[in-house]
Amino acid sequence: ERILRLAEMCRRLETEEEKVLPFYPSSLAPGEQQDAERLLKESPTEPLAQAMQDYAGLERFWQRFSKAKLEAHALLQQRAALGRRNQQLRGLLQRYLKGLSVTPEV
Repeated sequence: ERILRLAEMCRRLETEEEKVLPFYPSSLAPGEQQDAERLLKESPTEPLAQAMQDYAGLERFWQRFSKAKLEAHALLQQRAALGRRNQQLRGLLQRYLKGLSVTPEV
């Protein structure tokens, strides 16, 4: 019930693009995509692979989670870049205002 409530809350926060195009395009080449599909169709022999197959339904969740993490990281980088730019502009403004100051010699 908690997961369903969280999914409902997340659905309200989705962007229009996510609502219209919920599936993200694969970054794999066509040959790699075919190999991946073939491997997914085979039954796993290792215990870990069998356990992972039980959670295959969470793939969309992990795609969204990864996308959110990447966007958060990109926003942090953008914020840092804007902070550096802000400091640079403050320094330029201070130099400009120093140049405008009226000194006793003037």
